[in-house]
Amino acid sequence: MTIQVEMVDGTICRVVPKGLDLLLNRDLVKSFRRSSGWAVVGKDPIRYPGKKVSYNGTERRITA
Repeated sequence: MTIQVEMVDGTICRVVPKGLDLLLNRDLVKSFRRSSGWAVVGKDPIRYPGKKVSYNGTERRITA
C-alpha cells in the first residue's frame, strides 16, 4: 500500500507508510492523502512516530 504525499517543495509522490513517517519526522511533507481526504501538516491532527510531542493539558490517566 502506498500513500500519496505532497512535499513542501510541491512535488507529489507515493510512499510506503514507513516512508511517510520518516518524511514527517524530517518536516518534508506539506500534506498527504488519507481515506477521508487530504491531511494538511500543521492544520490537521497527525501522529509523529519517534518525535516527542508535549501535552500541556491536565493529566487524566490513572496511576497504579
